[in-house]
Amino acid sequence: MTLGMRRTAIASGTALLLCLGTVDTAIADEEPPTSSASDTEQPVATDDVADQDGVDINDRADWEDGEATSVVNPHYCDGPQTWIEITSKKNYHVPSWWNGTKYKDGPGGKMKVSVSKSGTIGMEITAGAEAEAGAVLAKAKTSISVKVAGSVTITTGHTYTRNIANHKYGHLQYGSWGYKVSWKKLRRRGDGCGSPTLVKSGTATLPTKETGWKYWETSS
Repeated sequence: MTLGMRRTAIASGTALLLCLGTVDTAIADEEPPTSSASDTEQPVATDDVADQDGVDINDRADWEDGEATSVVNPHYCDGPQTWIEITSKKNYHVPSWWNGTKYKDGPGGKMKVSVSKSGTIGMEITAGAEAEAGAVLAKAKTSISVKVAGSVTITTGHTYTRNIANHKYGHLQYGSWGYKVSWKKLRRRGDGCGSPTLVKSGTATLPTKETGWKYWETSS
């Protein structure tokens, strides 16, 4: 091969390489680069992470229960205390025993009476329990009726008429339509966590401001 032919061949090869380079560049511009799996992988949220057994750590049914039962709250008591309880009650006509508020007549006929003397009807409590009267009254107001009172004033008047059955004697007693109750006083000592101890118990008659006549009959 002559020198001229050799130069022509080298020139042709160089032109071919330049052409191929231009084509590769165009292809690279037209096609997006291929990304590897490591480039496209998104970060995993911690809420979706499963434990080694394949169970979602936030789907464990006993997760909250286990945490709640592991907390032990200390128990506090009320300390030493004393209180009153009303154990029974019944409607009771609390009488006014002074003269001019109680009458008897018969046999048979008709009674017409009125309060001729004023006075006061007071609460009565078991002898020896006078110190508990205020506490019993306060408890009765909250557990029985707000109408319960320590004392009720009776004024003159309030006329009443009643027929008496044949061969019977009629009785009329003025008073307050109140209650008769049983009560007990309890106490807890120390931290107040133990069972209460009975201190005292008894009965009490409690008047209200509702007053009037009570009627009954006897054979003699």
